[in-house]
Amino acid sequence: MQIEKSDDGVHGRYSLSVDGQTAEMTYSRSSPHLIIIDHTAVPDALRGKGVGQALAAHAVADARQGGWKIIPLCPFMLAQVRRHAEWRDVVAA
Repeated sequence: MQIEKSDDGVHGRYSLSVDGQTAEMTYSRSSPHLIIIDHTAVPDALRGKGVGQALAAHAVADARQGGWKIIPLCPFMLAQVRRHAEWRDVVAA
């Protein structure tokens, strides 16, 4: 799965297109070392295919590589963080 990233320094978006449908995860940058993931949208046609999980895992990998923390305001991302204890190193307390 090819995940695209756009970031204007204040707001960002991870997106993934499959079969003409696009899923996204959006965030706001609170500081150089902190992002707030505020929304995840996966079209019905892509549900159950691991698309949301792929976006969440990509955000975690990006945070590790970039040296920042995540505040999971989005209910989907919060649920994923609770399921993946190995991600807690990048979650802001």
